[in-house]
Amino acid sequence: MLFAEQLALTDRGLHYGDGLFETMAVVDGRVRLLPRHLHRLAHGSARLAIALPDLSALETALQEVAQSMGEGVLKLIITRGSGGRGYAPPQDAEPTLILLRYPQNLPTLDDAQAGIVLRLCTLRLARQPVLAGIKHLNRLEYVLARAEWHEPEIAEGLLLDTQGELIEAVASNVFIVKSGCIFTPCLDQCGVAGVMRAEVLACAERLGVAVGEARLCLDDVLSADEVFLTNSLHTIRPVRVLHEHREWAVGALTLRLQHALWGALCV
Repeated sequence: MLFAEQLALTDRGLHYGDGLFETMAVVDGRVRLLPRHLHRLAHGSARLAIALPDLSALETALQEVAQSMGEGVLKLIITRGSGGRGYAPPQDAEPTLILLRYPQNLPTLDDAQAGIVLRLCTLRLARQPVLAGIKHLNRLEYVLARAEWHEPEIAEGLLLDTQGELIEAVASNVFIVKSGCIFTPCLDQCGVAGVMRAEVLACAERLGVAVGEARLCLDDVLSADEVFLTNSLHTIRPVRVLHEHREWAVGALTLRLQHALWGALCV
């Protein structure tokens, strides 16, 4: 069986967060953006030197589960496997694959257009280029950042790094719009390169909109014409309010991207 039904107490994912994960939307019986998820998984496993099963077999297995679900969320966790005490990775470790199924209704385009309230987190992300971009299991910074607020009206928290650069939100990537151009933070020092972030970058290019990565700070957010967040489940969410800092109307370029993205995803 490809996916484990039990987890060994010696698994390195449990002891050290030694692994990767992907959170995937299931729509109409298929995994949305599955090629992008698999590409990121392969990139992350190469970075951590974790052996992956055959990707075509993994793709088939995920699609079979998605077809049986219809709609919901799949979370795939891959750990290095079991090992003895100590940090040194065992040479003969067999990776553990865990697949969690969450039947639930996903946000609609109407939901996405409503806009959200964002706050600025106190926590600052540490820089570690070796882990930058990949979706590894060490998420304690994000756990602490998400613990900073309990107000139900606040949907997300904005994260800067220890040098004051804008990186992302707790569970989303961030984009700003200035003078008709779209910018998203560079993720070469820390942060997660989201699959929906990559899809939005590609979508903007197809529309002929100037788009690119840049080194941004909080002032760039505060002076932006529009701000929106992306992740694999919510697609694009306009930011209406940065709590105690700034308010925005839902912008025309954000809405244009939303409609184009939803059209591409529904093909």
